[in-house]
Amino acid sequence: MEELWIEKYRPKKLSDVIGQTDIVERLKAYVEARNLPHVIFAGPAGTGKTTSAIALARELFGDVWTQNFSELNASDERGIDVVRGRIKDFARTAPIGNVPFKIIFLDEADALTGDAQTALRRTMEKYSGACRFILSCNYSSKLIEPIQSRCTVFRFRPLKEPDVKKYIRRIAGAENLKISEDAVDALIYIGGGDLRKTTNALQTATAVSQTIDADSLYKITATARPEDVKKLMETALKGGFIEARNVLDDLLITYGLSGEDVIKQVHSAVFDLAVPDEMKVRLVDKIGEIEFRMVEGSNERIQLEALLAHLCVVGKGLKG
Repeated sequence: MEELWIEKYRPKKLSDVIGQTDIVERLKAYVEARNLPHVIFAGPAGTGKTTSAIALARELFGDVWTQNFSELNASDERGIDVVRGRIKDFARTAPIGNVPFKIIFLDEADALTGDAQTALRRTMEKYSGACRFILSCNYSSKLIEPIQSRCTVFRFRPLKEPDVKKYIRRIAGAENLKISEDAVDALIYIGGGDLRKTTNALQTATAVSQTIDADSLYKITATARPEDVKKLMETALKGGFIEARNVLDDLLITYGLSGEDVIKQVHSAVFDLAVPDEMKVRLVDKIGEIEFRMVEGSNERIQLEALLAHLCVVGKGLKG
């Protein structure tokens, strides 16, 4: 089975991590000093948190980095027994090499239970001489305050378009892919700053053809074209409810979207509409209400049509 590209092209050095220049420079300083505090890597998925942790360990420990680096996923092992067992066992043993500590990388740390976080706080304090913790999470606010106060926080941001383009071109060159400019733009839109999602979408598309175009990417990833979503909203705002409903049918059938997928793309498209800001505020407020109803279990089709009906009413007021 072919290797996942997200692993195949994962940077091995801190200097190769893209889109997080400020964070990389601070981590390099820790490597040079051969010292590291407990840290939190916080930010959206696919922005380089795990990659940065592994690259940091490689540069700190060299050839023995695997013996001094332990990676655990807190979403799989969330309970207090993991903290008292596996984490404590690794933390209390001596490091190998010329660095005076080891690293425990706890991915998705915000999924730990409250009891586990309380136990972890004490473990971080007790074994700080021989072990450092890197806690990776999407939301640092879900970690208890005593843990946050013990750590230096690094906030990762979604990757910018030029960085993603450069990365896509590098993979395309290495894999001998023919990829059009509109396909690159489609990948950037699909990923939304998540490099892992972008890479996986590109690899999935190559299963069909070595020539990549935007149409195949949108269909493979079940993502509607932004211009189609914009057309849906503009049609409804003009008062064409039945026509907008037909466009919605095309989106749901052609791309296989769920109601939540549609509502997320509609939310993104609001800001591209040529309507006053006051109306955008009203639309976002309604979209939030519809999304909440869907999450709570309401019928997706009824809610989407209710949104189209609201757009028609709002559009009529705009004309008036």
